[in-house]
Amino acid sequence: MERLSIIIPCYNESKSLPMLISRCKEVANNDSNIEIVIVDNGSNDDTSSVLDDLTSGLTFITRVEIEVNQGYGHGILAGLAAARGEILSWTHADMQTDLGDALKGLDFFNSESNSEELFVKGRRQGRPLADVFFTVGMSIFETLLLRKFMWDINAQPTMFHRKFFLTWNMPPKDFSLDLYAYYMAKKSRLGVKRFPVVFAERAHGVSNWNVSFISKYHFIKRTLLYSFGLQKRMR
Repeated sequence: MERLSIIIPCYNESKSLPMLISRCKEVANNDSNIEIVIVDNGSNDDTSSVLDDLTSGLTFITRVEIEVNQGYGHGILAGLAAARGEILSWTHADMQTDLGDALKGLDFFNSESNSEELFVKGRRQGRPLADVFFTVGMSIFETLLLRKFMWDINAQPTMFHRKFFLTWNMPPKDFSLDLYAYYMAKKSRLGVKRFPVVFAERAHGVSNWNVSFISKYHFIKRTLLYSFGLQKRMR
């Protein structure tokens, strides 16, 4: 069993893939116990064929193919189900977050005597003021609603022990998965460790939700509906 599995969902990220796979090689070469799970999350561009070319012969990469996109969370969950690692994590494919951040997070698990009771997450730096304002608002709302202190909920990487993953029940298939994992860690009284990560500009393409007022509105609406449902379910 590998020590660490990093799940990376890709949706129409073909232009970012050469940089991503190059970084995967650098990270994996530093530790033979790392598995990188690349999930083609129902892309309708040439992501699959580009991955075929770039990942041929790379034994540290596990491929997961999803025919029809069912959401960000669904892709991550499919990757988690296929992963072999003891410590599981996910991050983004768009190069806004450095894959090497997962190695920094792994240090917390390696220095902890009981890594099963640990939840590790990045804390973003270098973001536009408008995005920071949005994050602060959502963090306050979720903290008050769910009665668990949570901050920068959608930061990456997200990392935890496999045993924690096996306790999940009905996790969401959309962007609310970040909230669900963080909340369940708090509810399960895991020790939460945060560390600073640089949040850069996207290398290519545009965000699937943070691109316009309308897309942000729909994201907020879905998140609020899920949050109220989660609060009701966890009473």
